Amino acid sequence: MKFKLNIGNKDLVVEIRNLAQQASGSCLVRYGDTMVLATAVMSKNEREGIDFFPLTVEYEERFYAAGKILGSRFIRRESRPSDEAILTARAIDRAVRPRFPKDFYKEVQVVVTCLSWDGENDPDIPGLVAASLALSISDIPWSGPIAPLRVVKTNGQFVLNPTYQQRQESKMDLMLVGLNGLINMIEMEGDETDENTILDSYRFAKPHLEKLIDFQKEIAQKIGKEKVSLPEPAKDQALEKELNEFLKDKLEKALAGDLPLDELKSDLVYFIEGKYPGFNKAKYVKNFLEEAANKLLHENIMRQEKRPDGRKLDQIREIQAEVGLLPRTHGSGLFSRGQTRALSILTLGSPSDVRLLEGMEIRGKKRFMHHYNFPPYCSGEVKPMRGPGRREIGHGMLAEKALLPLVPGFEEFPYTMRVVTEILSSNGSTSMASVSAACLALMDAGVPIKTPAAGIALGLVSNEKGDYKILTDIQGPEDHYGDMDFKAAGTKNGITAIQMDVKVEGITENIFQDVLRQAKKAREQILGKMAQVLDKPRPKLSQWAPRVYTLQIKPEKIREVIGPGGKIINEIIDKCAVSIDIEDSGMVFVTAEKETAAEKAVEWIKNIVREVKVGEVFQGKVKRILNFGAFVEILPGQEGMIHISQLSDKRVEKVEDVVKIGDIVPVMVISVDEHGRINLSLKDAQ
Repeated sequence: MKFKLNIGNKDLVVEIRNLAQQASGSCLVRYGDTMVLATAVMSKNEREGIDFFPLTVEYEERFYAAGKILGSRFIRRESRPSDEAILTARAIDRAVRPRFPKDFYKEVQVVVTCLSWDGENDPDIPGLVAASLALSISDIPWSGPIAPLRVVKTNGQFVLNPTYQQRQESKMDLMLVGLNGLINMIEMEGDETDENTILDSYRFAKPHLEKLIDFQKEIAQKIGKEKVSLPEPAKDQALEKELNEFLKDKLEKALAGDLPLDELKSDLVYFIEGKYPGFNKAKYVKNFLEEAANKLLHENIMRQEKRPDGRKLDQIREIQAEVGLLPRTHGSGLFSRGQTRALSILTLGSPSDVRLLEGMEIRGKKRFMHHYNFPPYCSGEVKPMRGPGRREIGHGMLAEKALLPLVPGFEEFPYTMRVVTEILSSNGSTSMASVSAACLALMDAGVPIKTPAAGIALGLVSNEKGDYKILTDIQGPEDHYGDMDFKAAGTKNGITAIQMDVKVEGITENIFQDVLRQAKKAREQILGKMAQVLDKPRPKLSQWAPRVYTLQIKPEKIREVIGPGGKIINEIIDKCAVSIDIEDSGMVFVTAEKETAAEKAVEWIKNIVREVKVGEVFQGKVKRILNFGAFVEILPGQEGMIHISQLSDKRVEKVEDVVKIGDIVPVMVISVDEHGRINLSLKDAQ
């Protein structure tokens, strides 16, 4: 069956063809010539002893979708997912996860595969639609559908589901996921976008979100399977009384951080097992504790505005900032907010240190990178240390997006920049702490960023009546038991990145407006604290950073700098201890650890490409002798010829009677022919 909806001036086409027959639900979604396949599968049985919902979401890029044969020369196939694929998978996960039932523990896997890519339409929007539909028409208990849209603003007009070109032309790129008139998920990057523009973007998209919801509901009603019914969780009144008696004020202490919650869980299970030998309701006890903690946090905040650590709703924890901690790195910044501590280190490199991108959607170079590490000690845990996981990649990219609009362009600052953030201690919003720490590291190194940036995470506590409280600077329990995690980063002028997830159905426009206002206030406070340490980039680049010198030469002179087989350029690199990058335009970049080395190489290159003029006198070195004259190197890589008649005022029988190989002699340029050949005179220079 085929269904069609015109949205964003293009047809969104859904095909239900039962291609993946053994999946619980599947569909094809096409937008332009970009097509994705989504499948959703639910395990038949629950895993023994599991006390969490095991959902996995995968987004698979396929090189054939773009008509490319890519990958390592020795493999030539897809291997580890690209960062872009991981971010798309995370976006789908964050949008669909809140819509699963609370007491549901069967494994569910959603796989979205890009089968065709047209180079204009990003697969992430059709991928989200496809995942929503695959779950909606399956028998998996899931309360969707959800509606994803992207909005940009070009030429003063909002554009729905723009092409890549339109996104590049816009200073704002906003992805919204809607659900029954509410906002379910947000992903946004912008060039200091003001809050009103973001709100207007949502208002523009809202009717289209509703139209997309109705479209999916119609499909699900026509062909959807009956959902698997879940048994009502049994209540043990006597046991719950015992649990409440044991908890008393312990739960309040656990929320305040005076008693580790995991320790309280263990103590509670041991207490019950001691009273009831053979007890087998560990999951029941843990779930009860989670519900009790959730209820207590909501009640305390809604009734008394009492947060676990006693702060006011809009109060930020104590902030500390420091720069220049590490003696030999190019730049470093430490940012602390309460127990959360992030240490960022900047490394500057030459233009050739860029990261090369080769994927289904993206091929190019990346000169600004932010990487995020979350070692187990930062949360007081002992775990195996492996490569970065999805969370690390996602948090690192969020901070990178927040800072990217602020870093100087290549023409102004021809360096490759890599910031690494080490999370030293974690208790709420480490990704937003990374923004501030990385910004401090950039300024400490003397990178001329446009203006400082900071990030903040806000939470939400709400009830069924529609009442709500917004929490600034959420930490552990507020993040875990709260209804929203809203991360916003930006400058004094506007927002550069937003990421929002919810645990409830979604947030209203009023909540969205209030949280943006509260985020701005908090951001300005943090920027003020950072300014007390360093309010702008240092005037000089770090003494330990390499120096990059640029010079423009004529493109036709490039081969002269390189020399036959790279002989000349390799000689410069070897003797001056530099790296050299040359673009086709004739722009030359010389990078060295020491200024004197770079200056020596630059002067060498200038002499190679220098166009000598008639009448100039040089001290040249005799390189070759022939019967009719001698060839003299007057500049590195540039030779001229002294004809035998120009060696002396007197008659010369043999060239060797006047000059020998290796002699340093004064010579004057007497002519340069149309082919660039230089003729010299020894007698006129004396």
